[in-house]
Order: sequence, then C-alpha cells, then structure tokens
Amino acid sequence: MTNCKVKNWQGEEVGEASLELKVAKEESAEHIVHRALVRQMAMARQGTASSKTRSEVRGGGRKPWRQKGTGRARAGSSRSPLWRGGGVIFGPKPRDFGGKINKKERRLALRTAFSSCLENAVVVEDFAKEITAPKTKEVISALDRWGVAPSSKVLLIVTEISEALHLSTRNVVNIKLLKAGNLNIYDLLNAHQVVVTTDALTKIQEVYGD
Repeated sequence: MTNCKVKNWQGEEVGEASLELKVAKEESAEHIVHRALVRQMAMARQGTASSKTRSEVRGGGRKPWRQKGTGRARAGSSRSPLWRGGGVIFGPKPRDFGGKINKKERRLALRTAFSSCLENAVVVEDFAKEITAPKTKEVISALDRWGVAPSSKVLLIVTEISEALHLSTRNVVNIKLLKAGNLNIYDLLNAHQVVVTTDALTKIQEVYGD
C-alpha cells in the first residue's frame, strides 16, 4: 500500500490518500515493464512502407536484346533489380510490428510502472470547479504551488477532461493530459513528475486494482 499527501488548489496539505496495487516482483519488474513498453512503441508504428518487386514494376516484358552476339551481358528484362528503374530486392512490405504479450502481464506492467511513479507523484484534490474558463496561467500557477518544476515533463491524470482544462493545457508542451482509465506505459515512464487527482486515484484503484 502506498500513502500520499493530498494538496488542495492552493497547495496546502489537507489529508492523505492511499492506493493498493499488485505489482511485479523486484527481480522481474524491470523486464516486464520493458516488454510492455517495447510492445506499445512497436504498435505505434504504421508499418505501411512498401516497395515493388521486379514482378510489380511496370514494363520489362520484352527481352532488351538478343541472347548472343552483342558482346553485352545476358539480360531478360529491363526491370531487373540490377537495372535503373527495376524492382527492389528484399524491400519493405506492409507489416504489423506489434508483439504479443498477455493481458495479465500488460496490466501488471502498468500497475508496476504507476506504483513506481507514485512515490514522487503529487496528489491533489479535484480542481474541476476551479477552472471554469480556459486559463493557461492558472494551471501553470497551480503546478508551481504544488511544487512541480516548471521545466519538467508533467503527466496530469484526471477522471474527466473538461473543455476548459483541455484548452488551458494544450499550449504547454511539457504537460500531458490523461484520463485515469487511459493509462499507458509510455506516458508514465516519459513523465518527470505525475500529478493525479484524488478522484483519478480512486478510479485507478477500481480499474487496475485486481
């Protein structure tokens, strides 16, 4: 079980929050998280690169010159991979880069990664009512009051993303806004610091606390 101090909108400590997630064993945690990260990054690849083989390139049906008597090398098609404009040998073809990993292992990796981030995370009360209009300056000031370094990559986890909150954070390049039900390995590991609301923490316990 992990216990965290809870701060309000003004940055004052107002209580504690706890989270209990089943994580991987210390000796296998790094391997499991790495596998899940590699799979996520691989699945993000489009895999649409494609080149044409000699059978797909247009033309080349006629033999360029007769077999013997010209003094030149034998050639059966002008679309040979050795010729300019010919096909490609062992070129890329559309493929799926995604690897297989069990669902239980994926969830275990996600819980392990989140638990490791929670040690230095900032837990705050739900501040949806504080942001009623798009105000980037308000969010920046709040992060400063919560003790988050302005230059660090921040992962802000909430239960619901309001339009005002979305508009308030979209122009800040080092803030990533994420819903509690959409956690992923890459965003958790890429962030320097995690800010999570108490409601989001409860949601995470419900969704991933098996």
